[in-house]
Amino acid sequence: MDASDELLRGPDPAALLTLDGVICSLNAAMATVLGRPAEQCLEDDFGDLWPANQRMSADSLVAHAARTKTVAMRVLEFPGRGGAPPVACLIEARQVKDPVGDEQRVWVHALDVGNDLASLLIPFRMATKAANLGLWMYSPHEHQLEWIGGAPVVAALFPDFTASLSRVISAVHSDDREALRQLVRSTSAPSPWVRVRYLTQDDGWHQLAAQTRRIQLGYGGPERIFGVVRDDTKQAKHKEKAQAALTAERQRAKDIADFSSALITAATKQELQQVVLTRLAATFGASGALLALVDEDRLRVSTDAGIAMWEVEALHGLRLDMPSPLPEAIRTGKQHFIPDREDYMRRWPHGVGFQWLARLGFDYATSITPLSETGNQPLGAWMVFYGSGHRPSLDERTLMGTLADLAGQALRRVKSQAARVELATALQKTMLPTLPEHLTGLEVAARYRPSRHGLDICGDWYDAFVMSDGAIALEIGDAQGHDVDAAALMGLVRLSMRAIAAQEPDPATVLTRTNELLVTMEAARFASCTMLHIDPGDGQVTGASAGHVPVLCARDDGGHRIRELRGGPVLGVVPGTEYREETFTLDEDSALVMVTDGVVEGPGLTLEAGLERAGTLAGAALHDGLNAEETADRILDAAVAVDHLDDVAVLVIRRI
Repeated sequence: MDASDELLRGPDPAALLTLDGVICSLNAAMATVLGRPAEQCLEDDFGDLWPANQRMSADSLVAHAARTKTVAMRVLEFPGRGGAPPVACLIEARQVKDPVGDEQRVWVHALDVGNDLASLLIPFRMATKAANLGLWMYSPHEHQLEWIGGAPVVAALFPDFTASLSRVISAVHSDDREALRQLVRSTSAPSPWVRVRYLTQDDGWHQLAAQTRRIQLGYGGPERIFGVVRDDTKQAKHKEKAQAALTAERQRAKDIADFSSALITAATKQELQQVVLTRLAATFGASGALLALVDEDRLRVSTDAGIAMWEVEALHGLRLDMPSPLPEAIRTGKQHFIPDREDYMRRWPHGVGFQWLARLGFDYATSITPLSETGNQPLGAWMVFYGSGHRPSLDERTLMGTLADLAGQALRRVKSQAARVELATALQKTMLPTLPEHLTGLEVAARYRPSRHGLDICGDWYDAFVMSDGAIALEIGDAQGHDVDAAALMGLVRLSMRAIAAQEPDPATVLTRTNELLVTMEAARFASCTMLHIDPGDGQVTGASAGHVPVLCARDDGGHRIRELRGGPVLGVVPGTEYREETFTLDEDSALVMVTDGVVEGPGLTLEAGLERAGTLAGAALHDGLNAEETADRILDAAVAVDHLDDVAVLVIRRI
């Protein structure tokens, strides 16, 4: 069996093409999905065998691989045959050498995305969003509807991401219910538009129009029914914006959680590449993305086809020591944002030129984010291209850096064939923030350590950041569990709270909105949390708690007080909870100590005794003249030394 046979041997559709796109050979699976005998496909142009609406995409995919010797991927839709639904597949194209004629060929084949079917849905979601439509998916066997996304204004009409068909039908006007049932059972491709009256929870009846289409997700994958929804009801502009903002926030949180989860579960470089190239641009509102990995001090570039390879082919094979932004970002571990061509030429006057450079400026910009930190072995970077005048905020670029660090950890784990848990630990460490420095009138220090048992993954977290009014926001919390899901939930809650606090800073409001988000997402875990808002000028503290351990107030005379804040239950359990807050003053030369339950509870230690021990340690530390860092060390060391079974985190705030 020669190498050509080996490339066509698998069960998934595959074909070998000339560099001009003419089919040289193909397997039976490819012939089947193209709808004709294999012998009739030979010598035909590959793109001509696709439906008219897919032809340009198929030709473009082959052209990328033929011109650049790099991997390109795109979601394409094979036509359905004999009444069967069309098949959406992630297709890869790359150059290979024909062992018979020693000529270059293009190998196209469908990738197995069984572990990440959600990546096939991204093009559908983006298309419906562009058309101002909502998108849902129906699973006939489970009788469940899942809202995929699309236009935020439409998706906001449906507060739950998943719902049973019977529940949705119950909200439809009784005269329209049979029409909706017929729509779901329709085998037309696509079905006619059907109008139904739908009762929302907040603002009454809406006139909706819906259309369905059956699609098979992946070759040999499950069949699903997709529906698009249009809201024909006129709404006030301010209400539409409010609904859109809420839905966009929910969708963004879900996208980030999905992106992080997919990076965690990527077991090979191929899977990591699929995760980045299918999700990166969509998650950050970009027009395209490329991934550059280091191979023997040279860059190996692949794209999501949003950036054409011919535009950046000068980057492929580029040496790591070249004076250009992409190699420099990888070498130094520093993120770059390039708003226009002038900025590029000013910073890298001797940099490598490439076709895409001419598009910088006006409505176009780019950001480059390394996949590893300074001092670590260079791994690679990703480049994101922004069109239509979009400019990423500082928070977006920070979040992109967090995900890039996580991707770098994933790549390092794949290369070393380490256990899956190592990547989850990297996620947690990446999610923990850098504390603000040089605060006027305050010292802040934090410590954490995961459990010494189980998976050695910590669900505890802390955060501290400066608010727009100069006050300091601090939080500490504990996500249920000691596994990958706990680490993922910890990161989601911390990022959500910081995002909400930027708009609604009151601690009680932040906890209320975070609880609503977790309940809406039907998170399988819960989390406890305490949040404080401190004015460094007068020491006024406003705080609220969601079922968390009380705060300790330590004084420089060696004394302490246990303060149990008002608030409510843990986050993610009770819908509609309104958290309460209280205000008090932190005196000069005093400190607040915020801990998780691993510090003050254990097999031989009750909560009351643990709080007294930690408070006594904190008071003695202040009496001895220790600063916040030394105080945090003393409390953590005592917890680790005695019955340390749980995760521990300590956050100390001292007013000076």
